Amino acid sequence: MADPYSTLGVARGASEADIKKAYRKLAKELHPDRNKDNPKAAERFSQVTSAYDLLTDKEKRARFDRGEIDADGNPTSPFGAGFAGGRGGGGGGGFRSQGFEFGGDGEGVDMSDIFEGLFGGRGGGGGGGGFASGFGRRQPPPKGANVAYRLRVPFVDAAALAPQRITLGDGKTIDLKLPAGVEDGTQMRLSGKGEAGPGGAGDAIVTIEVVPHRFFTRDGDDVRLDLPVTLGEAVLGGPVKVPTVEKPVMLTVPAGSTSGKVLRLKGKGFHKKGGGRGDQLVTLMVDLPANDAALKQFVEGWDGGGNPRAAMGV
Repeated sequence: MADPYSTLGVARGASEADIKKAYRKLAKELHPDRNKDNPKAAERFSQVTSAYDLLTDKEKRARFDRGEIDADGNPTSPFGAGFAGGRGGGGGGGFRSQGFEFGGDGEGVDMSDIFEGLFGGRGGGGGGGGFASGFGRRQPPPKGANVAYRLRVPFVDAAALAPQRITLGDGKTIDLKLPAGVEDGTQMRLSGKGEAGPGGAGDAIVTIEVVPHRFFTRDGDDVRLDLPVTLGEAVLGGPVKVPTVEKPVMLTVPAGSTSGKVLRLKGKGFHKKGGGRGDQLVTLMVDLPANDAALKQFVEGWDGGGNPRAAMGV
C-alpha cells in the first residue's frame, strides 16, 4: 500500500480531525454503492479505509512515523541498504550495509571467507547458522489484506444499540454489537475476518453509516423531535403520546404551552461512550385547524391577549 498520508491527501503532521474529515470525503466519493461499474473505485476505497485505520491508531501511526512498520502494518527490515554491486568497472564486487563496504579490485578474492568471519560461518566444527541466522531474524509471513465494509444502520437502532446483522465476503453472517457513542463514520474492526494470507487472515473494517430518520434528528447525544399538538392540548394541557427511539411514552404538556416550548424526556437519547444516555428534547408545535368556523368566530370576538411582540419594540 502507498504512504497512508498520501492516500488520504493529508500532511504527515495532520490532526486526527483532519484525517477523519479527509477520510469521510474520500469514502463518500469512492463508496462501492456509488461506483458499481468502477472496480478501481472499490479498490481505492479499500486503500483509503486501510490508511485511515492505520493513522487513527495512535500506536501504529507512531510506529509507522518511526519507520518500524510499513503502510500495511508489517514490520520493516532493520537494515536499510542491503547489497550493492561492484565499484566502477572493476571486477571485485563488494558488500555494502549501513554505510560499511567490504571488497576490492583484486582477483581471486574468496568473499565467503569474509562472510564467514562476519556472520559465524562454517569454521570451528559448528553446524553453522550461516548468513541467514547470523545476520538477523527472518520476518514473519504477512497477514492477508484487510477488507472494507460499509454498514447502513437505522437511526433508531444506532440510538438504542440494537444488534446489526452483516454478511461478510465469504457469505457468513454475524450479529454486530454497536459500541456506545456510535455515530456516522464510526469504524469497527473484526479481527481475522479479512482475506487469507501466509501469516493468517487480515481484518474486516466496518464503517457505520447512520441512516437519517424522517422525524428524529441527533444533537450530540440527545435526540430532537418536533411534536405537533392541537390548540386544545396546548391551551388546556394534559398527557399526550410521544414516539421515542424505542417505544412511545406519555408526556404531560403544561397548560398554556406555545409553539417552540421544549420538554425533556430523560434517558431517551443515544448511549454515551462514558456511560449513561442522552435525552430526548421535544419541541411543541401548535397545529391550528384549517377553516374552523367556530375558532374563527371566537378569535374575532377575542381581544387577543395583548401584543406578544412588545418586547421587540414593535
